[in-house]
Amino acid sequence: MAETGSDVGDMKHDSVSSPGISDQEKEMATNAFEAFKAGSYDESLKHLDSLQELNKEDYKVTMNKAITEFYKSGQTTTSTLKQTLITLKNQMHTAVDDIDGLDDVENSILNYNQAVIHYHMRQYSESISIGEKLYQFLEPFEEKFAQAICFLLVDLYLLTFQPEKALHLLAVLEKLTVKDGNSKNGKGESTYSTNKESSSLKAEFTAMIEAAKSKMHQYKVRAYIQMKSLKACKREIKSVMNTSGNSAPSLFLKSNFEYLRGNYRKAVKLLNSSNIAEHPGPLKTGECVRCMFWNNLGCIHFAMGKHNLGLFYFKKALQENDHVCAQLGDGSNGQAAKKFTGIPMCALLANKRYELLYNCGIQLLHIGRPLAAFECLMEAVQVYHSNPRLWLRLAECCITANKGSSEQETKGLPSKKGIVQAVVGQGYHRKIVLASQSAQNTIYSEGQSAAIPVASMEFAAICLRNALLLLPEHQQHDSKPDNGSKSCSQSGTTESGSETSDACSGKTQEGDKFIPAAPSSPLRKQEVENLRCSILACSAYVALALGDNLMALNHAEKLLHQTKLSGSLKFLGHLYAAEALISLDRISDAIAHLNPENVTDVSLGVSSSEQDQGSDKGDLEPVESSGKQTPLCYPSSVSSARATMLFNLGSAYCLRSEYEKARKCLHQAASMVNTKEIPPEAILLGVYLELQNGNTQLALQIIKRNQLLPSVKPASSPDLRKKPLPFQSSQPVQPIQTPSSFTQVQRK
Repeated sequence: MAETGSDVGDMKHDSVSSPGISDQEKEMATNAFEAFKAGSYDESLKHLDSLQELNKEDYKVTMNKAITEFYKSGQTTTSTLKQTLITLKNQMHTAVDDIDGLDDVENSILNYNQAVIHYHMRQYSESISIGEKLYQFLEPFEEKFAQAICFLLVDLYLLTFQPEKALHLLAVLEKLTVKDGNSKNGKGESTYSTNKESSSLKAEFTAMIEAAKSKMHQYKVRAYIQMKSLKACKREIKSVMNTSGNSAPSLFLKSNFEYLRGNYRKAVKLLNSSNIAEHPGPLKTGECVRCMFWNNLGCIHFAMGKHNLGLFYFKKALQENDHVCAQLGDGSNGQAAKKFTGIPMCALLANKRYELLYNCGIQLLHIGRPLAAFECLMEAVQVYHSNPRLWLRLAECCITANKGSSEQETKGLPSKKGIVQAVVGQGYHRKIVLASQSAQNTIYSEGQSAAIPVASMEFAAICLRNALLLLPEHQQHDSKPDNGSKSCSQSGTTESGSETSDACSGKTQEGDKFIPAAPSSPLRKQEVENLRCSILACSAYVALALGDNLMALNHAEKLLHQTKLSGSLKFLGHLYAAEALISLDRISDAIAHLNPENVTDVSLGVSSSEQDQGSDKGDLEPVESSGKQTPLCYPSSVSSARATMLFNLGSAYCLRSEYEKARKCLHQAASMVNTKEIPPEAILLGVYLELQNGNTQLALQIIKRNQLLPSVKPASSPDLRKKPLPFQSSQPVQPIQTPSSFTQVQRK
């Protein structure tokens, strides 16, 4: 969750400084401002009404009245204030894009107030646009107002993952703070000396300066965490602990730092030591620290590979979030949120439901509950519909939910019931009916639109198409290589939580771009390339499952032409291309793809020389060093992968009636892997070949023992090989035609 702490400043504008007004108007404005600061909003409104009667054309009085009424309502009439500011802006005939000179500085308060409202309504792009225009004229502003603009922009840059810009502004803020401190302690001393409360004002000013410095240190830590610059972050962490002590924000930041370093136990210990009970609460700060606490624990345990425990913590965070929403009077979930009324403005940012649902969905996908994950991610995608990685995760939910029995895929060789569909008759007339390939495939829903969000393969195809369209078309676009993952204390999602600290170099280049992927961290250059490969692999798999062989071949060929392709996806690309070609009756082209020499690597990531700028192992391979094992349905070594290619190559030869070549491929593959790793389709192919060869006894032995190479000798003589095939019309046996049925696509 975001440790925001944005100092958006006092939205009340003091009319005393306005030029060309009489002494009476100055006195009224001063009285109104003093009453506002004291919290006497009714009295302030009376003074402002009197002031407006004297000067009806001054829009600042109308703005101050709107702001005073806003504070009087407990800051719950955000939409009304926003509409008033828009009306005033239209009356002034000014727009942010028209700010081009010092003459427009007078309207800066109006624009700043609009930026503040956009910030709290999560309209960050609009708020940044206004803030950057105001920043161009920072010099003539008062120090306090200039600081407010800078703090607002820093917070916005961090929320939108632009840490370099945030650090630049923090450097400007440091200069403003030093300048402000020197002016108050120097030339401004005489002003304070005329006041009876000079000592208390000076102490208050010193405390304000120290608070600003502490806040700047915290912002720097957040920026360095996003950049994964651990050395610089370590230095700033010491400054934060010195200025803030063991406060909840400082301990959360230090825990995040240890989390990035891989010190998960220490990160948990730091979180547990934070006293979150002392936090003022979301109604005053807009932050639910309890929700952040449980979310961060979920992120840490996700990175440790403890997904069930991580899911437990995310559910706790969701419960805490729902409790906060209930405290806000159904505002964050009901109609009030849509109108932005009835809720304090700062509390509009408190609801983190969709970020938490995103995290829950990723965790559920990891622990093998794709339907539950699909429900969570479908709710999250309504808000984060421009995230290509989220669309891929939705497609993976559909694929996992439709790929058949997980028991057969995870336990290796199934029982004989997996091959023998039925036994008909008795004695001499006893016949064995083998399962056909079509019986093992999943039956997909028919008669309804593919656009209906259900976990079907048709909907998976739509999700993958969306994911591809959201990626940049040209791969030469540069992205920020070190614009790190969203931190654990900054709405950290499990995707960003999976990022390791291996690439924490902190090096950046000016002009680099990144692809936004809210709520997780933006996609860096190598992540975009790897994500494209994963999407193409899944697209080929889904197209094969739907029978669209031409589209499957197109996706597989595109996948094989990617410049930086992991060994695992290259292996799958050849398999999927071969299957599509076989279905298109282009056997010779398929045999070229099924050459075992095409497999030289089955690693799940690119080589170390290719991942200098980070890799997109993303949220589905969180930490390789955490002991996460490759699923058994995927070849664990080059030899087993080549054996899979040989099994499928034997099927291709069989379709061309080259049975001897097929038998050699089958036996060579069987000798390369453990007996339990032989897929049931290969057993069926062995039975088919023996029946083609007239060796009925050996075919029966293969079925009974469920072994491709039974240890018993066949009872037949070599002459039996010339006998015709004893096919029965009621027991069709087919060769393997779909390698995807026993080589599953891997989530990247």
